[in-house]
Amino acid sequence: MSIQKNIQVCFSINQFDKYADGVSTVVVVDLLRATSVISTAFECGINAVIPVKTPEEALLYKNIENHIVAAERNTLRLEGFDYGNSPYHYINSDVKGKILALTTTNGTKAIHLAKDHKVITASFVNIDAVINYLVKENNDVIILCAGWKDVFNLEDPIFA
Repeated sequence: MSIQKNIQVCFSINQFDKYADGVSTVVVVDLLRATSVISTAFECGINAVIPVKTPEEALLYKNIENHIVAAERNTLRLEGFDYGNSPYHYINSDVKGKILALTTTNGTKAIHLAKDHKVITASFVNIDAVINYLVKENNDVIILCAGWKDVFNLEDPIFA
């Protein structure tokens, strides 16, 4: 006999405290663009992603060998960073084997908010891998929509 698992969708990070349970797997969704960037970066050969809260924290990784830094605020790439928050920055770039320190307006904030859970990121780029992982893991799931500046947006819930 199998035990039924729950899937919940949290439409905005400012509602996450109502869903957080410390045991569910949290799937962070920020389609435009953090989770699409993370998926694309891995597809292009990045070894790891370090999501950080602030641009200042990301810059701490700038001069570390095999690290690249990316930052975006309000959809704009920040000066002094290797990349912004567009998946196109990583395609045909020299990212293979490197570690990406990334900070974004919404997505990395959502990742940090869920830090007491097992966290994965999802986008259309990696949707099949996410589904396969969640089925194999057989855990309760909270899909956390990053939204836009702490409020609901349309694209993340449509994906969820």
